Amino acid sequence: MANISTLDAGASPLHYYGFELRRYREAAGLTQRELGQITNYTGSLIGQIETARKVPTLEFSQRVDAALGTGGLLTRLHPLVMRSQLPAWFQQVAELEVRAVEICSFQTHMVLGLLQTPAYARAVLGAVDRSKLEDRTAARLARQRVFEKEHPPVFWAVLSEAALHLQIGDRETMRGQLAHLLTFEDNARVNIQVLPYDTGPHAGLTGAFDLYRFADDPTILYTESYGSGYPTANPDTVKDCSLRYDHLQAAALSIPKSAELIRSVMEDRYGEQVA
Repeated sequence: MANISTLDAGASPLHYYGFELRRYREAAGLTQRELGQITNYTGSLIGQIETARKVPTLEFSQRVDAALGTGGLLTRLHPLVMRSQLPAWFQQVAELEVRAVEICSFQTHMVLGLLQTPAYARAVLGAVDRSKLEDRTAARLARQRVFEKEHPPVFWAVLSEAALHLQIGDRETMRGQLAHLLTFEDNARVNIQVLPYDTGPHAGLTGAFDLYRFADDPTILYTESYGSGYPTANPDTVKDCSLRYDHLQAAALSIPKSAELIRSVMEDRYGEQVA
C-alpha cells in the first residue's frame, strides 16, 4: 500500500495522478474531506486516489480539475491512467488504437472491446477472474473514447454471427449489447458487418485479428492468444491478412443487411418473453 508521504510520482501514471492531486489540493489549502465536500465525493475516496489505491473516473477528474483550478491537468492524465490499468501486453494495442486512422477488426465469437457495453464488458472480464472487476471494466471502456477524438479513426468490424448468439451475461445484457451495435447504423465512421453462418469456409477460419492503419507509418497486424498479444509490421504477413480481410468483407452481409440480422437476433433470441 502506497503511503501519502512516500508516493513515488514516477512509479506509474496512477501514482503520478495521485501525486498531482495531492499537490494541487494542498496548494489550495484543503483537506481531503473538504475537497470531497466540494466535489461531492468522500474524503476517503480522495485519500485512496491520492495514494494510488483507487483508479479515478473521468467524472472525478473533471470535478476536481474545476474545484482546484488545475487547467484540466487531471482530465488530460486520465486516459494515461486508464491505459496503464490494461494488461501490460495489451497497452501497446491501446496506443495503436489512439494513433490509427483506420482500424479493421475480425471477431469470431464475441463483440470486440471497442464496441462493448459496460454490462457486456463486465461479463467478459469476470468470466474467470473477478478481481478488481470494476477498475478493469472501466479501463476497457475508456478505450472507446477514441471515437470522441476530433478526428476519430474509420472503424470496420466484421463479426461472426456466432458473436450475436453466444450469450455473454444475462439476456438483458445481450439485448443491450446488440441494441448498442445498432446505434452505429447511421455512423459512416463505424461500420459493422456480420459474417453469417451459411457463409461456409471463409478467410477467417484461423482466428480473430485486427489491422491498424496509420497516416505515415506501416500497417500493424495484431493477433492474440491467452495472456499474450502479437503485433507485427512484417509486410508479407500484413499483406496476407489484408487480403483475408477483403475476402471477409466481401463474404459478410452488407451493413444494412447486417443491421437487419442483428435486430432480428436481438428480438427473437433476447426479446421480452411472454410466460
